[in-house]
Amino acid sequence: MKKLILSLTLFSLLAATVQPLLAQAPPAAPAAPAAAPAAKAPEPPKKADPTVEQRVADLEAYIGNGARGSADAKANVTSKLDDVAGPGHNGFMMICAALVLFMTLPGLALFYGGLVRKKNILSVVAQCFGIAGLVTILWFVCGYSLVFSAGSPYLGSFSKFAFLNGVTSAPNTDYSAWVSQNVFAMYQLMFAIITPALIIGAIAERMKFSAILLFVAIWMFAVYFPLAHMVWGVDGLMNGVWNGDAKIRAIDFAGGTVVHMSSGWSALVLCLILGPRLGHGKTAMQPHSMTMCAIGTGMLWVGWYGFNAGSAVAADGIAANAFMTTTLAAAVAAFVWPVLEWLVRGKPSILGFCSGAVAGLVVITPAAGFVNAKGAMIIGVLAGVVPYLACTKLKQIFKYDDALDTFGVHAVGGTLGALVTGILATKDVNANLTDANSYAKANKLFELVGNGLWMEQVKAMALTVVLAVVATAVIAYIVKAVVGLRPTEEVETVGLDLAEHGEEGYHG
Repeated sequence: MKKLILSLTLFSLLAATVQPLLAQAPPAAPAAPAAAPAAKAPEPPKKADPTVEQRVADLEAYIGNGARGSADAKANVTSKLDDVAGPGHNGFMMICAALVLFMTLPGLALFYGGLVRKKNILSVVAQCFGIAGLVTILWFVCGYSLVFSAGSPYLGSFSKFAFLNGVTSAPNTDYSAWVSQNVFAMYQLMFAIITPALIIGAIAERMKFSAILLFVAIWMFAVYFPLAHMVWGVDGLMNGVWNGDAKIRAIDFAGGTVVHMSSGWSALVLCLILGPRLGHGKTAMQPHSMTMCAIGTGMLWVGWYGFNAGSAVAADGIAANAFMTTTLAAAVAAFVWPVLEWLVRGKPSILGFCSGAVAGLVVITPAAGFVNAKGAMIIGVLAGVVPYLACTKLKQIFKYDDALDTFGVHAVGGTLGALVTGILATKDVNANLTDANSYAKANKLFELVGNGLWMEQVKAMALTVVLAVVATAVIAYIVKAVVGLRPTEEVETVGLDLAEHGEEGYHG
């Protein structure tokens, strides 16, 4: 099966290489003699140069991240800024893309790696790197096209941007007037990488590397690509902000449903099907390095600014608001969680600080660009309390082996965040929630803000849970039948590092 997975990966890369060559191949036979030339068509009238006022309007639109100022006169007037990306917005988004990758490599690798036993540290690192490479290939071949091209309310076109054809440095104005489409595509790739990587926290230390890669490959097509299109695609079913015909008028700024709910609920199903680790509940399975975990948490927090502020797709006021709300919610939750531990158990733990910070970041994610400072503080408190109860009380009651609390933090936190976004969102910090946005006006989203938006959020949450749970169950049993899910008991006892990767994280 390992050979099959490698063969499929190499086939995708080969197809990506051959496809443009075939497009450029010479014809097999000489072309037939050309017909007599038709009468020369009249040349279209030459566009006039823009006026000073129109040039100023373009610059004002760039600074304010609005539609290009001379757009009304496009039919008759050329613009010096046609198809030109704004350097400031572009630079900001490239930095944000790097920050989101930083969340996975090395942030998540160290955060999860520190929480497992030392015999499995390299398996976590390998899984993060393996998923990054696999998802990048899928994204290049068709993933970006399936998510961000127009198609149906459920999925975009397979072919429009396949192999990133047509994805150039010119902006795709469906998503941004001033950011290059290739930069936008790479930014969104980083979201696609970290989402399935989050799942490995629930099944850490007990799933075969080959099984994880096969599971992720299928899961991306069954869960992530459709869900991301439904929530963020220009014609997506649940894109309440940018699709005037959205059937579910929900909002998700940076991935409460797309990233955290999808990965968290999938993680729960997968860990239940996989079963607990050997000795779970009988043998102590303490984190081998809380220092490493704390360093990883800090990296996640820093990278999350790219995750949340970058979701404005511009260096504008909405990004600034998301930067502020992200900070407030994360810091408050990182304080509340260990304080609860202090009250209940007598000591605030480093794991409590780390878990609280990540929970705060998760819960604020869907709301970051839609709530104000007061809303962020409320979210911070809720994020410190609700996921704490899920990770301590809920897991204790049902005794499932969510090894690194992916369900408790990401599924519960993401679900909570999606719900409170509908309650706390305010028009004051985001004009896209007002009737000034033609799409929000068309589907009457602006009427729901502060007046029942939470019901639309519940619809989106329900669809996300059903899709993630059902698809994950089906995929897990397919993978189990094809390659098996778990290593042998001997391998699990020795540790995945040596058995699957032939290396050890520590010597001596």
